[in-house]
Amino acid sequence: MVSPTSHRHLLIVDDEPHIGLLLRPHLEQIGYRVSLARTLALGRTMLADRTAAVDGLLLDLHLPDGSGLDFLRDLRATDAGRALPVIVLTAEGEERVLTAVRGLGAQLVTKPFSPSKLTARIAALFAPAPVAPDAAEAS
Repeated sequence: MVSPTSHRHLLIVDDEPHIGLLLRPHLEQIGYRVSLARTLALGRTMLADRTAAVDGLLLDLHLPDGSGLDFLRDLRATDAGRALPVIVLTAEGEERVLTAVRGLGAQLVTKPFSPSKLTARIAALFAPAPVAPDAAEAS
């Protein structure tokens, strides 16, 4: 039986090696395809590669070559990036930054995190939107 997640490709942009070592096998075991980028530059390149379309992004805010928040702003300014599901993985505690992330339509998961809780959050990103009662009656 094919897993419902098997067609979902996740890109993890995080410079901490243990994040990829922890998440990749866990996510692949439940059917996701996972790519890792340790820099924003590599993340941008991977997102631009149309042959390996990304369905969701897990993004750190503090990377060696720049700000994940700026990367997210740039992403949201594009047609393709506006609707891309994003979960920000961060140890950031500054409320101004966290508010900006939420304002850009990303979800937040704070480090350290539980892989099973993160998996549930990822699954929720791809869950079908509930049908509003008014819309169901109009059909």
